[in-house]
Amino acid sequence: MYTDVDSKIFWLKERLIKVVLWGIFISAFLIGFSGAMMPGPMLGVTIDGSLKKGWTAGPLTVLGHGILEFILIVIMTFGLKDFFSNPTVAGFIGFFGGAFLAWMGYGMIKSGINKSVSLESQRAGNSAGVRNLALAGALVSATNPYFILWWASTGMESIRQSYTSGLIGVLFFFIGHILSDFVWYTSISTAFSRGKKLISDTLYRWIIILLGIFIVAFSIYFIGSGWKMLLGAIE
Repeated sequence: MYTDVDSKIFWLKERLIKVVLWGIFISAFLIGFSGAMMPGPMLGVTIDGSLKKGWTAGPLTVLGHGILEFILIVIMTFGLKDFFSNPTVAGFIGFFGGAFLAWMGYGMIKSGINKSVSLESQRAGNSAGVRNLALAGALVSATNPYFILWWASTGMESIRQSYTSGLIGVLFFFIGHILSDFVWYTSISTAFSRGKKLISDTLYRWIIILLGIFIVAFSIYFIGSGWKMLLGAIE
């Protein structure tokens, strides 16, 4: 028979689980948003598609990109489950993932300060003639070395940490991550299809710098968790 104390403990556990899951969601969204905002082939495809097919270019491009990422997450979650449970392996993944995040954040801050990034510049580097935007989203992602390196380091560590909360944790990670892509690329395609700029280049660069600072700060957490696991494995 449950007592008042048992009820309070159960309530606290439920609250804690919700806080952890929302923490996974928010961090996945912010990290994903940081990567989505940086100029690259997917942004070029989205802008090119929006000028020809309207606002749906963003969601369609993210659809192909998201299917590829969903497959990767399933493989990492179920195929590498035992691999992740090894403290030494998990420690190295945390270290490598944190180092990549730090490098990514530094690059964002540097490009924002040097004014070497802009939305307008993506017009010149777009992929003219793309018809199947969903397929294009998957192909430009699969052939992008940055995408592969991100998932081999930061993505893998994010999945490992999310899985400590079970499959629901991985689900919250995926939803937060893919939602960031959907919000950004849909906003871009909507703005460009109407002949407008979503934001000024100055504001865009400041957002890049602020997100870069967040990414560097988050990398410290990854590196710290990796270091603790390596120490635990040695002891």
